Amino acid sequence: MKRLFLLTFPMFFLLLRISAQTDDTVKQYIEKYKEIAINEEIRTGIPAAITLAQGIFESMAGQSDLAIASNNHFGIKCKDNWTGNKVYHDDDARGECFRSYATVEESYRDHSDFLKTRPNYTFLFSIDPTDYKAWAFGLKKAGYATNPAYAYAIIKKIEDNGLQQYTLIALQRANGIEADVALLNSTTTQSNNLHISFTSQNIENEQTPPATAFEEFAGNDNYPISIFTINKTKVIYASAGTSLFALASNNNISLEKLLEFNELENNSDILIRSQLIYLEKKPKKSNSKDFHIVGNTETIEVIAQKEGVQLESLFEYNKMQKGLQPAPGEKVYLKPGKQSFYPRLLPKNYAKVG
Repeated sequence: MKRLFLLTFPMFFLLLRISAQTDDTVKQYIEKYKEIAINEEIRTGIPAAITLAQGIFESMAGQSDLAIASNNHFGIKCKDNWTGNKVYHDDDARGECFRSYATVEESYRDHSDFLKTRPNYTFLFSIDPTDYKAWAFGLKKAGYATNPAYAYAIIKKIEDNGLQQYTLIALQRANGIEADVALLNSTTTQSNNLHISFTSQNIENEQTPPATAFEEFAGNDNYPISIFTINKTKVIYASAGTSLFALASNNNISLEKLLEFNELENNSDILIRSQLIYLEKKPKKSNSKDFHIVGNTETIEVIAQKEGVQLESLFEYNKMQKGLQPAPGEKVYLKPGKQSFYPRLLPKNYAKVG
């Protein structure tokens, strides 16, 4: 029992700390400091969602004793090289030295500089800024906090409060695109005419969408979290909510090219579902397989992504008309010269794609 108590006490303390931050207080905090977080992302590359989530958590949405006494919103301690003002506060030990700032903006700026200049955080800046989960776990791994549940707390703050939108706004502004946003409520943002809700489970538009070509990928955890290859072509498994504009920018690709590589429509941006996204043009044929056996819910579009073969080539090799789909259990040929002549019917449970 004693061992169990030691393991669960940090989580219990964490829940108490989270519950102390009311919805209204958090909303006011976000509204007050979101522009600072966006500007810091543009300046240093630290995702605005991460900055805001840490600020909310570390400062109890600006209500902690440390935040009130010293404008320190990130719990940064003095360290040996700190020459600024100081304040003393009980934390892991009694009377620890914390940095003190004249304004909250100074605290935000110092937080960015702290992460940017310390070698143990260097690896974070190779992570896609839209991948807030990897950033959260990276902060914990680098030693930002001792609480074992720290990464989960940061992720929860981001998802409960729709903070990812501010990361995306910063990325757009950094590329010269004017972007602004007003919170519709604590968890919802508007992108053009599509309402996207950031929840702890997934991202859905305000009306449940029909089955899509990429539904098969939803919830698939078997792909690596970083760039890998399929059919000798660079690809990444992008989570729902990822901005294709941001993904293209981070990989030095134009959005137009990224859409072309993945046979996506020109107005595509925020991913509604998790899916494979290629960073290079897919080959016209498979380098290792002759065919693919169609799964129960697989469409030809899904197969093209899974096998890393151009969609047009699959239509050609299999003598398929656009808009029709292969039947479950059927072979879809991935190379020329072995065409199948079975008739294609569009099953009732498939959405027409074309």
